[in-house]
Amino acid sequence: MRRLTIVGVGLIGGSFALSLKAAGLVREVVGVGRSQANLDTALELGILDQATTSLAQGVEGSELVLLSTPVGQMGDLFRQLRDLLPPGAVLTDGGSTKSDVAALARAHLGERLADFVPGHPIAGAEFSGASAARADLYRHKQVVLTPLPESSPVAVARVRQLWQACGALVPEMSPAQHDRIFAAVSHLPHLLSFALVEELARRPDGEVFFQYAASGFRDFTRIASSHPEMWRDISLANREALLQELEAYQAQLLRLRQMLLEHDAAGLEAVFATSRQARNAWLDKKKQALQPLPDAASSNRIAGNEVPDGKS
Repeated sequence: MRRLTIVGVGLIGGSFALSLKAAGLVREVVGVGRSQANLDTALELGILDQATTSLAQGVEGSELVLLSTPVGQMGDLFRQLRDLLPPGAVLTDGGSTKSDVAALARAHLGERLADFVPGHPIAGAEFSGASAARADLYRHKQVVLTPLPESSPVAVARVRQLWQACGALVPEMSPAQHDRIFAAVSHLPHLLSFALVEELARRPDGEVFFQYAASGFRDFTRIASSHPEMWRDISLANREALLQELEAYQAQLLRLRQMLLEHDAAGLEAVFATSRQARNAWLDKKKQALQPLPDAASSNRIAGNEVPDGKS
């Protein structure tokens, strides 16, 4: 790829650029952003070769454009890119919600909708900006694609291949299924983490609680260090699914509250045991997924297909 454009050069977009550079798959990366200071940092770190605050200049001559901005900015970007996207260029995104992005794309991209492939890298971290980017961010991580019926198969294959070159696993699902799943396993946990930290911070003696908070509090609230603007947009964009998950969680809290009121030791232990078993099973699957694949020679030996003299 001769030229790649990253709109929003933070953790997601910057890591994508670094990974493709490390793989030798892109000659030039152009960054588009609102903050000149962040763009300067990206240039200094070698993430970008060129930087601009002009979308028109940034996408000129590009073969692939990745939108890695908060989802609240997608509508305006699509409106502009309908006329700015170079012929033959592929457009994708890294937004954490997909139904709203799909609707905005349909509303504003016009005939360029076929060149758009929605995506979501499941590799975030609590820190943002170009300085948080790293080349190995996507290794063994999932990047979910949610192609539209209108998406060109060639464009989908192109985006899939590039994410795979970053070391990612690339499953596909519908935008609606994506939003339902991630409301439960990503968006709700962020909401809970933000809520707990904010509630403690508002207490008159909040500093005392933070003084004694240790690893459990640190682990549970890690994601409260995430970007406020981004998570504001995600929460509102996936509001309906998030409200359903919040109601289900509130029902679980009420259930636990009742057990506490009734001194129901057996009930509490059963909940804790089920949770522990489910989480440990999830961790075991994650560990198995991280196991290195055998090389070709090992695969042949395992399958009983040993080839003498290295011939195939």
